[in-house]
Amino acid sequence: MPPPSPAEPPPPDDAAAPLLGFIRAARGAGVRISPAETQDALRAASLLGYGDRALLGAALGATLAKTTEEKARLAACFARYFAAPEAAPAPEAAPAAAAQAPADAETGLAGMLLAGDGASLAAGLAEAGQAVGLAGISVFTQVNLYARRMLEAMGLGALEARIAALRAEGAEERADRLGEGLGRLRAAARAAAERALDLYARPENARLRDAALAEARIASLSPRDRARLRGVLRAMARKLATRHARPRRHPRRGRLDARRTLRRNLAWGGVLFQTVWRRRRIERPRIVVLCDVSGSVASVAEFLLSFLHALSEVLADLRAFAFCSSLSEVTDLLRRHAPETAGAAVLREVGLGASNYGTALEDFERAYMATLDRRTSVIILGDARSNRADPRVDILARIAARAKRVVWLNPEMRPAWGTGDSEIHRYAPHCAVLRPCASLKALEAAVADLLAAEAG
Repeated sequence: MPPPSPAEPPPPDDAAAPLLGFIRAARGAGVRISPAETQDALRAASLLGYGDRALLGAALGATLAKTTEEKARLAACFARYFAAPEAAPAPEAAPAAAAQAPADAETGLAGMLLAGDGASLAAGLAEAGQAVGLAGISVFTQVNLYARRMLEAMGLGALEARIAALRAEGAEERADRLGEGLGRLRAAARAAAERALDLYARPENARLRDAALAEARIASLSPRDRARLRGVLRAMARKLATRHARPRRHPRRGRLDARRTLRRNLAWGGVLFQTVWRRRRIERPRIVVLCDVSGSVASVAEFLLSFLHALSEVLADLRAFAFCSSLSEVTDLLRRHAPETAGAAVLREVGLGASNYGTALEDFERAYMATLDRRTSVIILGDARSNRADPRVDILARIAARAKRVVWLNPEMRPAWGTGDSEIHRYAPHCAVLRPCASLKALEAAVADLLAAEAG
């Protein structure tokens, strides 16, 4: 009989589960891993264990990755997968409250929250994730669904009933502590679902995910989703720039240019061997953009500024201004940053104050009105909420008379227009285009229409 193989057998199922989950996540990140390489990784993990993460990561990189790009993807996936999960401890209670209502008086999820047992809560979240099939998450719209399922698997219903009972008994402080702990646990469950989405979303679902992000309201997205949306913005801007920067073919039809045709055919005695057609000169558009960067619309303004900055190769002249009340030119600030960070840089410098459209329009008329001409399109992004100040509609009328067109993009939905302190209906008569614009897809459509109108 042949001697037994010196190779160690794969670890038992409970020890192999973390590594198998990691391999599935790595495949979702675009690393090609065969069944034989999976067995090699399991043997390496059985020899090295999970204690030294750096050593395990190096071993998996040597075992599973075949190219430099795959090594980088595997390392990034390893860091995310084996990151310590966020705990959700309850806030510390005052000694008197703890004496009156000891944590051991509660059991289950309520007891863990009152005791601030972060390790048990993190372990409970991990078990709940396995119970609800968290690895099956595919698009960002499922994040809240899976987070809710995880909390229900941990005993959300019983905890909410217990909080209601405590309030009925008059134990408000204890109920508040549980409520605060539950709020932190909800945030931890959502973070776990977002982390799983990063790990397990398959490459074939990336296009669906990006399309859903592009159509979602920017103001409602989480910071993680906004970071991904910046990548979508780059792709959109690149596609739009390619479409409008493409050299036009030599025209074969249209109005004949008789003078140039005769001149070109003089060598043939006036016989028309070559024809010359009239061509209309198409100039790259000149854009002036005024962005409200107050708190209510800052997130959409960030993406519009980044979008226009990314299209600088097809815009002959882009001048950008940002305002809450006073107006500031941010053209040079945009040029100093990459497109994906330009909008955020403007917000840091100018944004997040209370808006006053009248003051901003006065500043523009006083310092920059002379820069407008019949080739300039003016884009205004804002909700037209001027906090009861004079909106100075007369200045917008003078801007519209001087410029080629005024395009107003409003991040609010139409039913909200004209409510409260909104002055959008007073500005509307002076705008060639007035449209809601709360998502990246809507921003792309608005900019594409503007470029098409300039070329038409």
